[in-house]
Amino acid sequence: MIILGLDPGLGTTGWGVIRAEGNRLSHIANGRLKTDSAAPLPARLSHLDTMIAALIADRAPVAAAVEEVFVNTNPQSTLKLAHARGVVLAGCGRAGLVVGEYAPRLVKKAIVGTGNAEKVQVHAMVARLLPGVRIDGADAADALAVAICHAHHLASARRTG
Repeated sequence: MIILGLDPGLGTTGWGVIRAEGNRLSHIANGRLKTDSAAPLPARLSHLDTMIAALIADRAPVAAAVEEVFVNTNPQSTLKLAHARGVVLAGCGRAGLVVGEYAPRLVKKAIVGTGNAEKVQVHAMVARLLPGVRIDGADAADALAVAICHAHHLASARRTG
């Protein structure tokens, strides 16, 4: 099963694609989708939508996993993140993908073992779980972590029937 993990953001959306075969995970690709911070919001969201569609067409995942919005102290930042997340979810829905949604604390717990893990710890564990991976920054590491979390949850669901 090919799983696309996404860490939405208006400025940068991290993505990671893994293959899950039973309990065995392997890295396929990862990266970042960037929008121009000087462009108007509608143009940025449209560009993100175009990039998500191209990514899905290129990598042909059968499932997707998206990190949920966490509430920032700045309401404007939270709103911009929610806009980007909506575009990501719509793109996955348009492609017919079933999407798993995971809170950041749950992803950290699934990858590191604690919901309070630092980004550096998540990055290190992703590298350990996907040997030989070259991670394209923190956003891509988070996206791979979301994909791994989804793979683990799918495997658990299959075992419990």
